[in-house]
Amino acid sequence: MICGGPRGQGAAEAVLFAGDGAAVVIGDVLDDEGEAVAASIGDAATYRQLDVTDESSRNAVVSEATTQYGRIDVLVNNAGIFRIAPLTATDPELFQQVMAVNTTGVDLGMRAVLPGMMERRAGSIVNISSIAGLRGAGTAFAYGTSKWAVRGMTRAAAIELAPFRVRSNSVHRGIIETPWPPSSLPLAFAKPGAPVSLTAARRPPKKSPRSSYSSPEMTARTGPAASPSLTEV
Repeated sequence: MICGGPRGQGAAEAVLFAGDGAAVVIGDVLDDEGEAVAASIGDAATYRQLDVTDESSRNAVVSEATTQYGRIDVLVNNAGIFRIAPLTATDPELFQQVMAVNTTGVDLGMRAVLPGMMERRAGSIVNISSIAGLRGAGTAFAYGTSKWAVRGMTRAAAIELAPFRVRSNSVHRGIIETPWPPSSLPLAFAKPGAPVSLTAARRPPKKSPRSSYSSPEMTARTGPAASPSLTEV
């Protein structure tokens, strides 16, 4: 099950899992795009509407997928939103909006699939965090906070679930070329108030081989040789 899989990295993950022989359930609120991705993959994929912030929506999709396929072996919590605002410009409403999707959504996802995984003593949870969960995110205060939380949740779950042979890992990827609004990219990594050239911002600094944009397909195959992402156990 891939939560947040109708485009970008989530869609690439769905294609990858299906190519490796898995039956894939894609969940999201972007119905048209989700249906299109599932149709492009073929019989190995299905799309279901899923609001990751709503517990009843999550539980309904997990129940349906379990009934259809017998079990859920892997959960990928990929859904997330990115909002640009430093601490001083982040009001409680914005903060809660980001945390609801990026953090509470991960929590609800794990809770929904764990009873079956723990009973079978097998399963894998992959939570998509970010390099922002390792070093902060400057002008994206809520986003960085949410990704640090995902990292902590993943580690805590790994300790708790190890006796049940259920794995819990987080992926801390760099910048990926996805359908973000282009204007968000330079602002996210600039000093507040500094003028930024969009063209220049989209060119990674030559001095840093890891400061490059990764494609969704590369990042879906997480590993040192595959993409500028880090994986934590």
